[in-house]
Amino acid sequence: MGFDIDVTLRRGEATIAAQFTSAGGLTALFGPSGAGKTSVLDMVAGLLRPDAGRIVVGGRVLFDSAAGVDVPVQARGCGYVFQDYRLFPHLNVRHNLLYGWQLAAPDQRWITLDEVCDLLGIGALLTRRVRHLSGGEKQRVAIGRALLSGARCLLLDEPLSSLDAARREEIMGLIERLRDELRLPILYVGHDRAEVDRLAGQVVTIRA
Repeated sequence: MGFDIDVTLRRGEATIAAQFTSAGGLTALFGPSGAGKTSVLDMVAGLLRPDAGRIVVGGRVLFDSAAGVDVPVQARGCGYVFQDYRLFPHLNVRHNLLYGWQLAAPDQRWITLDEVCDLLGIGALLTRRVRHLSGGEKQRVAIGRALLSGARCLLLDEPLSSLDAARREEIMGLIERLRDELRLPILYVGHDRAEVDRLAGQVVTIRA
């Protein structure tokens, strides 16, 4: 099960609107800078409140303005991977990952630290400080932290934008594995058409 999104948000003189339904897999939001793609992710995560609309993920209603439903951020089960990673630079990789684990209620934990390390190939990084990691390594750790938080869906905000060509190919391969093996619904913001066409089962255009 995927996303059923119908939201409107007024920002100054502009209105951000998105309406789409996906059956699952990876859905990409594509459009020019400033169109509101990241704002749509933020609305799904609960970081922004739409003026009106409805957000359903995996059959669960997270927001419904007409019914008065607005599930708190921490209860939405959205694993958000930000464009700038937002890892804790003073902590090592293990403690960054365990921060996600500690955020999850015990009954919502479905993957272990060892399983995440195996899936993402980051077991050798556990004792390293984040500031000593490459961009690709930071991206893997950020994804691992999101999974360990009990994520029922992944929100990926331009995860390839700050990587060189070799690291982009590496992380695209990883995202394909997440899509195909874990079968979590993924909402992905991208700005490269070839990138989103490769990864996405459905591309939603967000217009400025």
